[in-house]
Amino acid sequence: MDTPRLLIVDAANVVGSVPDGWWRDRRGAAERLRDRLVAYGESGLPGHAGPLEIVLVVEGAARGVESVPGVRVDSAAGSGDDRMVELVAEAQGRDILVVTADRELRRRVAELGADVAGPRSVRSN
Repeated sequence: MDTPRLLIVDAANVVGSVPDGWWRDRRGAAERLRDRLVAYGESGLPGHAGPLEIVLVVEGAARGVESVPGVRVDSAAGSGDDRMVELVAEAQGRDILVVTADRELRRRVAELGADVAGPRSVRSN
C-alpha cells in the first residue's frame, strides 16, 4: 500500500485566518480545527485526494491539545513554524502538503520539497 500524503496544518495560522473570537479561547479554537480536520483524512481536500495522514501543529496557549483518531496533534516546544519545517525535513521523500498563509514558512517548506496551500483549503467558512 502506498504511503498517504502527509498534511501538516499550521493551527495558529489557520485559526487566526478568520476573526471569529478565537483569541478568547485559543485552545478551544485549535480543538475545533482538529475536529474539522478528521473528515479530510479519507476524503482528502479539494485538489488533494485522500487518504491523508494529518498532523496539526499547535503552539503557545494551544499546547496540550490531544490527538484524536485521524489527526495527530504535535505541540511545538518552541516555534510552531520551526517544528513544521522539522516535520517536513523528517518526512523527506514523501508527498507533503503544508497548510499555512505564512509567507516565510511557505518558502521554507517549499525549499524542502513540500507543496503549500492556504487556510481556506481546510476552513469551511
